[in-house]
Amino acid sequence: MPAHTTTLYQMVGGEETVAQLVQAFYPRVYRNPELAPLFEGEMEEIMRKQRMFLTQFLGGPTLYSDEFGPPAMRMRHMPFPITPERATAWLACMKEAMDEIGLNGLACDLFYGRLSQVAQIMVNTASDGTRP
Repeated sequence: MPAHTTTLYQMVGGEETVAQLVQAFYPRVYRNPELAPLFEGEMEEIMRKQRMFLTQFLGGPTLYSDEFGPPAMRMRHMPFPITPERATAWLACMKEAMDEIGLNGLACDLFYGRLSQVAQIMVNTASDGTRP
């Protein structure tokens, strides 16, 4: 990558910001009645994977792929019923976490825009619970 290229990872503040965001995000997810049923297991391990994924997603080091292979997030989330309401709740938790850590401006807008696209792609269950 040329020296003048700036990644979204660099724009948001790199490792420290990603760690703060994940730390602010997951307690919200575990408290959210729409999302909590999807998150079982130790929060620390889930947070570690999310830090790795977001680092890579934002253009930082390929931590997630190095340990787990290609992210293939839609496939990895297929066992979980993700409704449009859950996608919206997930995004709301993320936005609240961004606000809490003071992530704002262009970098935040670009990051949130990309997450919004991912959230829509992850929907695999209709609001009434039916799955294709």
